[in-house]
Amino acid sequence: MGRIAYVNGRFARHAEAVVHIEDRGYQFADAVYEVWALFDGRLSDPEGHFVRLERSLSELRIAMPMSRAALTMVLRETVRRNRIREGLVYLQVSRGVAPRDHAFPNPAVPPAVVITVSRVDREATEARAARGVSVVTTPENRWGRCDIKTVGLLPNALAKQTARAAGAVEAWYVDDLGLVTEGASSNAWIVDADGVLRTRDTNANILRGVTRLSLLDLAREAGLTVEERPFTPDEACAAKEAFITGAGSLVLPVIAVDGRPVGDGSPGPVAQRLRRLYIERAKATAI
Repeated sequence: MGRIAYVNGRFARHAEAVVHIEDRGYQFADAVYEVWALFDGRLSDPEGHFVRLERSLSELRIAMPMSRAALTMVLRETVRRNRIREGLVYLQVSRGVAPRDHAFPNPAVPPAVVITVSRVDREATEARAARGVSVVTTPENRWGRCDIKTVGLLPNALAKQTARAAGAVEAWYVDDLGLVTEGASSNAWIVDADGVLRTRDTNANILRGVTRLSLLDLAREAGLTVEERPFTPDEACAAKEAFITGAGSLVLPVIAVDGRPVGDGSPGPVAQRLRRLYIERAKATAI
């Protein structure tokens, strides 16, 4: 059975699923998206993702395309039709289809909805986490509303390509003050020289990562000292550990920044413990 996509009320073979050429997501990146990790066919961190989706839509003045309950049913049905147990679910909601004009359509048009599901090899991702990954740094060059999860990801794509060309997995943005903001598709963390778990606060024009939010709670419950405080690339290299978080990466140890080792150059115990705790909770609370 091939992959199945949901597009504006219909299910179609992935290879045949299409959107209109005047969809505003295609024309203007006038759209938002969400990505759920899928564990045993169930959506992880459901509340956090729905809350962020609703906030992103509200910030762009795009209507929720259907109720949360109805959307949950459509997401689950897309997963069921794809017969994927471990993977990622991608949802995109655009303002809709209208003749090309920068201003919003008046009267408003129905939002356009796309859902796809892709498989994840959990054994491979666990092996990568056991090895750790490298990141590179790149100057912060994105727009001033990175808190909204929009599909306008060209700077992120360029940053990811920079990382790939350097043999790294992720790129960390560094602002004009020399401080790490976040990754191209993840949040950035360190366990500093004093053993304090640090990540950038969300007032600093970064995405309100759902995995990040869950991990803050888990870390505090585990008795770790947590500070939402920025760090520099040099501080990351001098730290005991570093890692990234996201729906795709979960909790992924970082062992080098710009070719310089973090700690002893191997995944640290805090990151490994938090990854285990996060996966356990994600499985227990998935819907």
